[in-house]
Amino acid sequence: MTGALDRTKLLAARFRAAQERPYLATALFSVTVVESRLVPTMGVDRRWRCYVSPGFVDRTPVAQLAAVWVHEVAHLLRDHHGRADRLDTGDRLDHYRVNVAQDCEINDDLVADRLPLPEGRLEPATFGLPTGLLFEQYLARLPANVRSRVRPGLEGVPEGGGALDCGSGAHGLARPWEIGAVGGGVSDVEAGAIRRDTARAIRDHARSRGTVPGGWQRWADEVLEPTVDWRRALTGAVREAAAWASGAVDYTYHRPSRRSAALRGVVLPSLRQPVPRVAVVVDTSGSMGEERLTAALAEISGVLRAVGIGGNRVVVLSCDADVHVVRQVHTVGEVRLVGGGGTDMRVGITEALKSRPHIVVVLTDGYTPWPEQPLESTRVVVGLIGDDAPEPPSWITTIHIPDDR
Repeated sequence: MTGALDRTKLLAARFRAAQERPYLATALFSVTVVESRLVPTMGVDRRWRCYVSPGFVDRTPVAQLAAVWVHEVAHLLRDHHGRADRLDTGDRLDHYRVNVAQDCEINDDLVADRLPLPEGRLEPATFGLPTGLLFEQYLARLPANVRSRVRPGLEGVPEGGGALDCGSGAHGLARPWEIGAVGGGVSDVEAGAIRRDTARAIRDHARSRGTVPGGWQRWADEVLEPTVDWRRALTGAVREAAAWASGAVDYTYHRPSRRSAALRGVVLPSLRQPVPRVAVVVDTSGSMGEERLTAALAEISGVLRAVGIGGNRVVVLSCDADVHVVRQVHTVGEVRLVGGGGTDMRVGITEALKSRPHIVVVLTDGYTPWPEQPLESTRVVVGLIGDDAPEPPSWITTIHIPDDR
């Protein structure tokens, strides 16, 4: 039976990691160690607590433990749990697959940095994938049988568990060995400060010594000079429009006011707060490729779920220079896309207005004429796909979706 956690060995490994990569020192020493016999190896939670298996520490050399320290801290610095929260529900709940994709994002940098990761590490080359991608991109490219690729020596571990589980600080789902909200840890505000401090240290180290892996440098540049996260922006734009629509209260006699009881013979209307109705107009003209449409529709599906709009309240229209398909759907995945001709989103918007939506979401590359005036009682949100897409009129809420999403 394995004895108590060898903290001296574990902390020596952390010290070694901080010495060899001083730009990660702040992050490494911000992590709290928690001994656990339930965690397979080492894993982190959202509050920057690292759960460590005594047996794993016993059988792992200090140099490899130092590499694992860097790996786990990378999950936290790159906000993998926050990014995982924004995945579609089906992807988010498959924590094993998400964790594999995240390991691919991290380990290609660690391998390039010649860190001695333990045997059986997962990296892009394991699946014949290119290096330098984000985990969201790896997630879409992983093979269907990814669960069967267990690490050598761990074939007896149940599928999807044990062999690979870096904790909620990685894939976002709470694990049985985590202590939840109790026990302190690092707050979200503190985590943001640690990330910025680490990013500045990486930039300074790169300028003075030039020995920082490219993946870390790109991450630091994004933290210090962030580009707009279009997924958050698109979600926020639709959520704002939904809130605006929900505030458009009106009177109705379908449910009489309770005050009517005090006025014999008089029926008073009650206030009604509508559930926002949404129409999605999809540009299916010849300039829109299938890959663009598929990716954009997946994002809109997630947006609609995020703001609580579902059921048959979503009308999706397939449109190029004419409207080809109008369909009420439960999920955007039920949409049939037909088109391939010219482009005129005015036709699609006009048709969408027949369902009296509060919000019209348009997915297009922007090569289209637009209505000249704002729509009465309807908000228009455009997901503008492509790096060089022409701008819609200023009254339209526009979110830019890059080609390399």
